[in-house]
Amino acid sequence: MKILVINCGSSSLKYQVIDMDTKNPIAKGLVERIGLSGAVLTHSLTAGKKNIIKTEIPSHVTAIELVLKALVSPEYGALKDLSEIYAVGHRVVHGGEKFANSVVVDDAVMAALKECIELAPLHNPPNIAGIKACQKMMPTTPQVAVFDTAFHQTMKPESYIYGLPYEYYENYGIRKYGFHGTSHKYVSQRAAVLLKKPLQELKLISCHLGNGASISAIRGGRSIDTSMGFTPLDGLMMGTRSGALDPAIVTYIMCRERFSCEQVNDFLNSKCGALGVSGVSSDFRDIEVAAEQGNSRAQLALDIFAHDVKQFIGSYAAVLGGVDAVIFTAGVGENASHMREVICRNMDYLGIHLDVEKNKVRGEEVDVSKPNARCRVLVIPTNEELMIALDTLELTQKKSLQ
Repeated sequence: MKILVINCGSSSLKYQVIDMDTKNPIAKGLVERIGLSGAVLTHSLTAGKKNIIKTEIPSHVTAIELVLKALVSPEYGALKDLSEIYAVGHRVVHGGEKFANSVVVDDAVMAALKECIELAPLHNPPNIAGIKACQKMMPTTPQVAVFDTAFHQTMKPESYIYGLPYEYYENYGIRKYGFHGTSHKYVSQRAAVLLKKPLQELKLISCHLGNGASISAIRGGRSIDTSMGFTPLDGLMMGTRSGALDPAIVTYIMCRERFSCEQVNDFLNSKCGALGVSGVSSDFRDIEVAAEQGNSRAQLALDIFAHDVKQFIGSYAAVLGGVDAVIFTAGVGENASHMREVICRNMDYLGIHLDVEKNKVRGEEVDVSKPNARCRVLVIPTNEELMIALDTLELTQKKSLQ
């Protein structure tokens, strides 16, 4: 049984076809520069064969058509026919308060997704476009929406309500939503397997650290707090995002720079963070190289990031009432061993004792703690595509039995 996973960005589209018998992808690819000049599809098979297709791709509908043709191509396809695809799982960034779980898409779901556009104007429209395109090309194939925000719908009001007049929450939906939920859910489930304990008994802190980064406090498999807020701008300093700020800084900058609302929003999302501090790059690998060469601002950016992560781990340990394991995942979390080491320094009070030698790994699922550590430190490569596929399979099979 095969599941197609679609992840539409504003001008890109990532996809995988996953064989649910083996839980492994048999084909995957990336469409870049949708609606722009120089559009390209890079399509790969598990066996390693890669094909690059350069053509005009004016819309997500065209991109989906191109992907589906590649998947059944006699020359480099992975499928004989589209009927081999049992269902399609779509990553959707924002489900607001409407969706606490993944859902099979119908007309009511599509209407609700459109209502959430104002909460994620850059992300939800292409997500919706991807669903519509697949519906057009595969009208009898079930479509499932899997939300970044759904995992965090288990938070209690004291975790998600801001110190604003309550009617702003009632009228405009202003609250903490959290993101990267699919990733946090996946790695927490894998942590239970590694620790050989029921997920329901565990207190976990999941650190999804990449160009976009968030941390979640997870008790019994349920999110009880998370660092991103109303938007993915809040929380940790990230590649280009500022992270948490004194709110008065925003209006101060607007006055000083004479920024409009749109300009200050773009500034905080794309010109701040590690890029703004270091002046080098938004890529932590470039920043590490610059720091090693003596660039003090690059080193400062790394220090700020490590400090932010450490601060959230400490605060979430307090919220959880203790912690059984800290999980590192995503690009930086999985691959930057030195960053993990710096974050875990001087955290003996939590029972964290990192084994420096074990920690010298990249992209492997492993416990990097010393044998006597009370709180385990786990490196778990995230697999959001597999999590989407698993949700898609479960939901569509349930629906077929109804």
